[in-house]
Amino acid sequence: MPENKDLDTRPDFLKDALYQGELSQAPYALSVSSPKIEPIDKRLLKANAHEAMQHQAQQQIDMLRKQAALLIQQARDIEKRLEISHAIYQASINFEPVVGGIYHLYQKNDGTQVLSMVAPYEWGKTMPFAEYLNTVRLLADKTWDVLA
Repeated sequence: MPENKDLDTRPDFLKDALYQGELSQAPYALSVSSPKIEPIDKRLLKANAHEAMQHQAQQQIDMLRKQAALLIQQARDIEKRLEISHAIYQASINFEPVVGGIYHLYQKNDGTQVLSMVAPYEWGKTMPFAEYLNTVRLLADKTWDVLA
């Protein structure tokens, strides 16, 4: 190691790499009288490293696959919500829906759809529509969430 630190051109991470502790505790031989260092079994070292590497990489890959599956499912849910929202906005709406409000989608005999504030059980015996389709809630982004 150079005496003058200004002449030491090694990268910073190597400058601190020299052992600076008790000589008897050094991880490598510092003198002829140091304990003998036995060579390592390179095949065992490589096999253990390879196994650990495979295990860690597989865990990370599995986690990324789960995250990707979740993102794909979230994208599908948004697409479904958009599809339903387009259908609701094609329906007849005779009031201004409120964010968070719960409404009911019906279909008339002629096939047109109507959004209503009146639930199917509130009509009594004479529901004026041919079919009840869904109960929906208006979300803050102006899309609709199907509740039932």
